[in-house]
Amino acid sequence: MAVQVGVRLQPNQTLVLMAPATQVGAARAVARAAYAAGARSVRTLFTDEVMERIHLELAPEDALADFPQWLADGLLQEAEGNAAFLSIIGGDPENLKGIAPERVATSRRAAQQATLPFARLQMAHRVAWSIVAAPSPGWARKVFPDLPEDEAVAQLWEAIRRTSRVDGPDPVAAWHRHIEQLQARRNWLNSLEIRRLHYKSPVTDLTIELPLTHQWVASGQQRAVGHATSPNIPTEEVFTLPLRTGVEGKVRSTRSLSYGGQRIDGIEITFAQGRIVDFCADEGEEALRQAIETDEGSHYLGEVALVPVDSPIAQSGILFHNTLFDENASCHLAIGAAYPTCLRDADEIQSDEDLLAKGGNASLVHMDFMIGSDDLEITAQTSSGAETPIFHRGRWASPLTD
Repeated sequence: MAVQVGVRLQPNQTLVLMAPATQVGAARAVARAAYAAGARSVRTLFTDEVMERIHLELAPEDALADFPQWLADGLLQEAEGNAAFLSIIGGDPENLKGIAPERVATSRRAAQQATLPFARLQMAHRVAWSIVAAPSPGWARKVFPDLPEDEAVAQLWEAIRRTSRVDGPDPVAAWHRHIEQLQARRNWLNSLEIRRLHYKSPVTDLTIELPLTHQWVASGQQRAVGHATSPNIPTEEVFTLPLRTGVEGKVRSTRSLSYGGQRIDGIEITFAQGRIVDFCADEGEEALRQAIETDEGSHYLGEVALVPVDSPIAQSGILFHNTLFDENASCHLAIGAAYPTCLRDADEIQSDEDLLAKGGNASLVHMDFMIGSDDLEITAQTSSGAETPIFHRGRWASPLTD
């Protein structure tokens, strides 16, 4: 799935594989699949979250702002050489618990700044990339705290396989059927010519205007890289970008967020003319502050994503403490950078200034937070002035039709 559907590796293409050291088995399996698919080479970058914590605890303050330029240059060089990029994730959601949020933010900001040229290629889908997950003991203990560690890991593996649609006899065929459904939703939304969305629930009252040239996007679409990919496995979302200055009102998160190894819960944000003018959180407020204050663009939204509360991940009843999964259980928004591919005229965008001029947002940050619930109503106002229900009680208001 990761090789054939995620990055859709091409013959004689290099695969850059990034994985935590705890996932060496999964990385080796992916490498074998990549070579079986005709890979020229598999280059592997392993990370270790324990070493990351040691660095953040003990390194001098000024050293936290250093990021190895050779690594940033290497990623960009591989991307410019047409490599595909696959990340295996699955670290402990509480690996950085107790570390001062400002130290985490300093290190993260340095990495984001150094790798920005590579990140821009990713956001514009000018390289093939995808993310998949495999469990670690720390992650499994967090998700299933009442089980012995080995049982927790086995249960998490099963949940990942089920929600990633790889537990049946033909996972690739199942994935393609799922993509067809997501694209049918995307086509319906694009046909409506939506100008603004109104989100309403007992804890949210938010209006989001969309750029005139916006388009809804789903997994499996033709990418700028030249072929269809699935950047996230699993995925249940159809998404677009908001008009940078067109967000008004208040929104409250409905699921916990694990961001940079720290937990943020009970997020409340108020927007005026697109900009965040007030915010708080029940837990992790300082980590939220550090994310929002990364740069000017992190004070604005970059993504609007629709996911029903009856998605397989939501129906599992599992809080994964991992954004790749939790964002696909709930409608969500993202603070920070927008995907240029959410504009019909994305080919004209060559810089952040171009994106801003078309109403999108640019930032070092892209932080998703979940806002879906079974009492969320979303209504669209279309270009004709008509109002169309999009979500009713947290679910698609209109059934799929052939």
